[in-house]
Amino acid sequence: MERTILETLNRARAARRAAVTISDLTGGVRVHLEGDDCPEPWRLAVTSALQSGRAGIVETEQGAFFLNVYVPPPRILVIGAVHISQALARMAPVAGFDMTIIDPRTAFATPERFAEVELIAEWPEDALKERPLDRFTALVAVTHDPKIDDGPIRAALAAGCFYVGALGSRKTHATRVERLRQAGVSDAEIARIRAPIGLDIGAASPAEIAVAILAEIIEALRRRDTGQIQGAIA
Repeated sequence: MERTILETLNRARAARRAAVTISDLTGGVRVHLEGDDCPEPWRLAVTSALQSGRAGIVETEQGAFFLNVYVPPPRILVIGAVHISQALARMAPVAGFDMTIIDPRTAFATPERFAEVELIAEWPEDALKERPLDRFTALVAVTHDPKIDDGPIRAALAAGCFYVGALGSRKTHATRVERLRQAGVSDAEIARIRAPIGLDIGAASPAEIAVAILAEIIEALRRRDTGQIQGAIA
């Protein structure tokens, strides 16, 4: 592979930006970064590869091409060390997600309750300074406390996280929407919040709600818009 291609892939990896290499049988290679406009005849195949994360061969009028996919490890950032978070912490790694839980309430954020995932007992605004959000992060807010949840929700919307979900009833969410509007969040951004959180499967227990949340996150990841312009990488 050409040095310039490798350098582009390395920069994309450092920026947590997905990429696809398109190789023909003569050895020629080009690279496409998620968020850039992809020309025909590869557009549909590249979009599918970015969403699925799977490599494969695509047939075009110009011949056969091999598509290889480089996707950053998706991660779930949970705001709130609650029972739902405990169940989600056991399921998310099995589904291939890195996971971090942030909660400033030290009575809840204890290593005994969350032994197998990264746990940060700090205010989210402080913790996120060292862990910037991005398009391969899912934000799950479950504390029911506006002082803890609202800041990370605003940050996730601004960062373009592929999933932003918040626990609470429709009434609770309506109140949340008013707070976000007063904070300057647009209606278009607010519409991206999944609330009530999780797929509607009739979930009742914390474990069932965690299943519904994880399923909704997977759906959002695999059906995300790969054409959104992100700008050049450094």
